[in-house]
Amino acid sequence: MQELLQSLLIGVSLLLIVEGFLPFLAPNFWREIMVKAIASSDSNLRILGAVSMFLGLMLLLLTRS
Repeated sequence: MQELLQSLLIGVSLLLIVEGFLPFLAPNFWREIMVKAIASSDSNLRILGAVSMFLGLMLLLLTRS
């Protein structure tokens, strides 16, 4: 159980690091992307989320095997 929690915390930590790159390096560009995301329809955001989850799952499966 402790290994699972440690892996989860490592994953969340890496997510936060990666998510912070764009706002740190190019805040104006990040802001433009967020404005476009807010203006997008729910279906487009859901598709983007599904694709992102699928790619993340595939990457996880590739790295774990």
